[in-house]
Amino acid sequence: MSGRRKARKRALDILFAADVRSIPVEEALESEAQRAVNEPDRESSWTYAREIVDGVIDNSVVIDEIIETHARGWTIARMPAVDRAILRMGVWELRFNASVPPAVVVSECVELATLLSTDDSPSFINGVLGAISALPR
Repeated sequence: MSGRRKARKRALDILFAADVRSIPVEEALESEAQRAVNEPDRESSWTYAREIVDGVIDNSVVIDEIIETHARGWTIARMPAVDRAILRMGVWELRFNASVPPAVVVSECVELATLLSTDDSPSFINGVLGAISALPR
């Protein structure tokens, strides 16, 4: 598994944990940061995971607006928590991190949805992120 793929999974875990536990993302991030200190072998994935989560925190209002605009008929609150986390992460990479090709972002997010969410989630994630990736940056 590539370093960025591991980082995405780690970022997803942080975003999902905060959502499910109804705690601020910053609190979940700090908890993971403390754990990361004791796991130096995972440092390569930690740096990008932290960048993703910090980006989602810094741009949360805009990210959620983008998601709701493109998730026709769905509000953020109606989505499964894992889908919300995947979409937030994907939108941050698509709109705020030009170093990752859009096709890679969409593919990685669909793969995470396939592994971790409902049977309908991969196509939902693909549709929403596909529409967003078609927008000019």
